[in-house]
Amino acid sequence: MSSDQDNDKTGFEVEHQALAASDAGLARVTEDLIDILITRGVIQFTDFPPAAQAKLLERRQTRATLSNRLRLLDDGDAGLI
Repeated sequence: MSSDQDNDKTGFEVEHQALAASDAGLARVTEDLIDILITRGVIQFTDFPPAAQAKLLERRQTRATLSNRLRLLDDGDAGLI
């Protein structure tokens, strides 16, 4: 492979990683938007197909678990300083 092809591949990989990171951020925004719309009564959770409901519930549970773990870490650090 030539140097130009290596640079193109590296550029593609960087762009692909940036897009993947952006996708993750956009997924989080979409989840938050869904929560806001449900809270305001614009849509109902049951408006979503069962597969989407299952994915949303799984993500909520995962985020709650992670949040609790981070909170426990913060509480444990209070006496260190």
